[in-house]
Amino acid sequence: MVDLRLADFPLLSLIIWLPVAGAALLFVIPRSQEALIKIVALLVALADFAVSLPLWFHFDRHFSGFQFVEKHTWIKALGAHYFLGVDGISVLFILLSALITVLCILISWESITDKVKEFYIALLLTSAAMIGVFCALDLLLFYVFWEAMLIPMYLIIGIWGGPRRLYATIKFVLYTLLGSVLMLIGIIVIYLKIGTFEVPTLMRMGLPYGLQVLLFLAFFAAFAVKVPMWPVHTWLPDAHTEAPTAGSVILAGILIKMGAYGFLRFSLSFFPKATLALAVPMLVLSIIAIIYGALACLAQTDLKRLIAYSSVSHMGFVTLGIFSLTANGVEGAILQMINHGVVTGALFMCVGIVYDRTHSREISYYGGLATVMPIYAAFFMVFTMASIGLPGTNGFIGEFLILLGTFQAKKWATVFAATGVILGACYMLWLYQRVFCQKVNPNIAGLPEMKLRELVSLLPMLILVLWIGIYPKSFLSFMHPSVNGLLQHVQAAGPVTSITQLIKEGLHAILFA
Repeated sequence: MVDLRLADFPLLSLIIWLPVAGAALLFVIPRSQEALIKIVALLVALADFAVSLPLWFHFDRHFSGFQFVEKHTWIKALGAHYFLGVDGISVLFILLSALITVLCILISWESITDKVKEFYIALLLTSAAMIGVFCALDLLLFYVFWEAMLIPMYLIIGIWGGPRRLYATIKFVLYTLLGSVLMLIGIIVIYLKIGTFEVPTLMRMGLPYGLQVLLFLAFFAAFAVKVPMWPVHTWLPDAHTEAPTAGSVILAGILIKMGAYGFLRFSLSFFPKATLALAVPMLVLSIIAIIYGALACLAQTDLKRLIAYSSVSHMGFVTLGIFSLTANGVEGAILQMINHGVVTGALFMCVGIVYDRTHSREISYYGGLATVMPIYAAFFMVFTMASIGLPGTNGFIGEFLILLGTFQAKKWATVFAATGVILGACYMLWLYQRVFCQKVNPNIAGLPEMKLRELVSLLPMLILVLWIGIYPKSFLSFMHPSVNGLLQHVQAAGPVTSITQLIKEGLHAILFA
């Protein structure tokens, strides 16, 4: 139950704006005080994670509506509000965002040596924008947070990234902006038709079939790029490869979850008939992403590019579960988003640990690393097993629920998707064999074992891998009411007509209404 003492307390605003206040504080600290800047950034991130914990302890897991709601007039002329709230679909992402920010600061402690002050300011602002995306219940406010996140991420990759950072950054921004512009057009159309930006009201709106399809495609343009879905995924490997370790962890851990969250929060809620009509094409795109991403991993020679392409494959499972439109599939997709953030974020942290020592991401540069860094090898092994979905790890329960839900909806889709599980085991175990299990490469002889700070950075991820894998109910219990309510809303839309007819109706609604 929501604690009555928190009912009128602006908890979500505090979680969003505390990192902004921390960034402002860093701004006034002299650039020469690098140690103080790092300590302040870490304390702010820890405080933000601490104030987010009431969401775990005081969230009513039996209620399907929005909780911790805050609503204030923002732009009166447009009827836009500063409207925040969370439900079982969004609450876990806020906690994960706050935790990952702490870990990103720790993992960057020694690796970022240039423009330290600006880096931590950008990191805190990114955290605030990401959390805002998951809290916003006003479409215009959501769009502001959605776009605001681009600015600090552009700087993180473009300033502290690798040799091809400008190319990767521009590609990332252009892809994202193109999709976002189409979504903005969709938001404007919805506002002109309904007259409000409020998400709870828009969830109950009734739009013509054809208009729903066109708006679904407009929002799809933004969400598919963020996921990223095939074929608009090509920005991701470049961004991951060139980003600093913290940037890669944020991209994998939180940023690409925004696309899948957008499908759940807006596409399914606002356009249920279009969702039913387009579910099969979305399943096909998901299957292509699963298999293509896995096959691409087998061809990679760069550690970060391999993990980046694995994200394409894993996020294909997420969209597969969402558009199975079954309770097991959707809950598995939400849990797998959390799992992917934990496991892939941890793998990028692991790559960053050895990169700081060797300044090489080439797989061939390593070999026999288990002999040189046995503790590090043990951590990497656990995250590898979680990535391939070994029972007892968090990856298993997420993929199992997705495949179970997809089997209940479309058996043929499950058959194709299951090949991704096999391929995932192939590329991850082959990676581990090449990096850790061969004769010790002279390049890595004498590498020091993990430092205490690096160990502390990975430990929360290890705990989550085992916690979710052994007792997933503690996370799934958040989702049940909200997911059931969402699916009932979609199924209540009833039978749908052909896609062609829907598009004709949509064009007519736009041009002649």
